[in-house]
Amino acid sequence: MKKLQVQGVHHITLTGADRQTSLDFWEGVLGMPFIFDQPNLDNPDEGHLYFDPGDGRLITIFTNEKRQATHKTTPADPGCVHHLAFNVSRATFSQCADRLDARGITHSGIKDRGFMDSIYFREPLGLLIELACYRFEPPMGCTHADVMIEAHRIRTAAGDYNIAEVHLADAIERLVTRRQQSLSDDRSPKDPYVKG
Repeated sequence: MKKLQVQGVHHITLTGADRQTSLDFWEGVLGMPFIFDQPNLDNPDEGHLYFDPGDGRLITIFTNEKRQATHKTTPADPGCVHHLAFNVSRATFSQCADRLDARGITHSGIKDRGFMDSIYFREPLGLLIELACYRFEPPMGCTHADVMIEAHRIRTAAGDYNIAEVHLADAIERLVTRRQQSLSDDRSPKDPYVKG
């Protein structure tokens, strides 16, 4: 028996409202360029809109002119999608609450997640959307996931309840030490301000 090894998200497809509501939200609110358009090949009564969320992957939306925005909450039963999270820069994140307020979009306010900050609101059919901003940049040659797993190891070894910035900083230091060679024999912390 062998695994079916995945290498990233190819696309996520959502059932959207009508075409214009879908365009207005995904491109007009979230800024995702509208890059491809064709019928839903499995249902001729629906359109299929494609958007780039910023990383070249795809978010696609099935549209139907009979579906209107309901502003209800989507189900959160087991097996249902709870929310979708999109990465934003620190500069954009600092503007999120004000920009949502300016549109009259109800939101959660800023949530501290230890390794990132988040804000939540609903799209026109009630799906919960999260805009998230990491509190760290991974070292060269590493991913956010590399830092997260190392920070998790540090956090659990310390017996801490949740991840904090100290775990991230220590994880980054460990990854740099592991991945980047040095001509120094001793790479331990030093105090150059103390005279010996």
